[in-house]
Amino acid sequence: MTDARVLEQRIKAQAQVLGFAACGIASADAAPRSAERLRQWLEAGRHGTMIWMEERAGQRGSPRGLWRDVRSVIALGMSYAPAGDPLALADAGTRGRISAYAQGKDYHDVVKKALKALGRWLATEAGCELKVFVDTAPVMEKPLAEAAGLGWQGKHTNLVSREHGSWLFLGAIYTTLDLVADEAGRDRCGSCDACQRACPTDAFPSPYMLDARRCISYLTIEHKGAIPDEFRAAIGNRIYGCDDCLAVCPWNKFADAAAANKAFVAREGNDGPGLAELLALDDAGFRARFAGSPIKRIGRDRMMRNCLIAAGNSGAPALRGAVAPLLTDPDPVVREAAEWAWGRLAAL
Repeated sequence: MTDARVLEQRIKAQAQVLGFAACGIASADAAPRSAERLRQWLEAGRHGTMIWMEERAGQRGSPRGLWRDVRSVIALGMSYAPAGDPLALADAGTRGRISAYAQGKDYHDVVKKALKALGRWLATEAGCELKVFVDTAPVMEKPLAEAAGLGWQGKHTNLVSREHGSWLFLGAIYTTLDLVADEAGRDRCGSCDACQRACPTDAFPSPYMLDARRCISYLTIEHKGAIPDEFRAAIGNRIYGCDDCLAVCPWNKFADAAAANKAFVAREGNDGPGLAELLALDDAGFRARFAGSPIKRIGRDRMMRNCLIAAGNSGAPALRGAVAPLLTDPDPVVREAAEWAWGRLAAL
């Protein structure tokens, strides 16, 4: 036990050196309700078109469903706490709002690189087998992070940390080591429902439950077709993701932007870019503009769709000049969004 505690302390110290703001340990079976909650969510269809969620549900529901030899999970969090108010540009109609997590470098690359470095160190020090995961694998990072004591899964379904608020990227290392588990996080949301009330599209049918089909992050990032009419006005000027439910969490008052990994500091031009500028991008221009950013993965056409919805909500007739060329865009979803935006702007 003493040796295991010493190793755990060394793991946490090394994680901090590598840029992680939080690190905790959980046993591989520490989140037993995850599989059942996932099953209920999928059966209700609340994952929308994210088919991969159901295709690998068996592996996602439990660490041992993915790797039967895992005995412990090292849960890690890297801070991206924004320096400013993510809601500050809500009324800046001609500028697009990009979620705070996507304004800097692609977190997949940054977190994965640090996880691999920690994994190599651990394998050398302890002679164990391990696997590292960040986001794209069938891993339920949030319940595991809660089990490892990094925080708790709040009413907005994201992890909330007493030290870092709602601003943590999560990663996990599965290992064959028998490590000493940390005390699990305790729900501290209490009676607060600020995140529920803040959602522009009523994406929370109940606390701790998200209907992705109504979520602006899902609609602007994962959803590939036309955005349903009922959500377009509520999207406002959000062109990639949404921070509203996270930004209003009272626990963010303890989050220190100085603790954020410098890789996630907003790139110049990503904190409220002009819609006219973005609407002029062709495919090559889009790829160059968002190289090294998570935004690049949605492709030019989906970004044009999002920017056109924002333009239609802008209340700025001057944007008709930027919208007009897209009325004949080769992509039918872009054309439809351009027609919608043009109609809205023409009526002003």
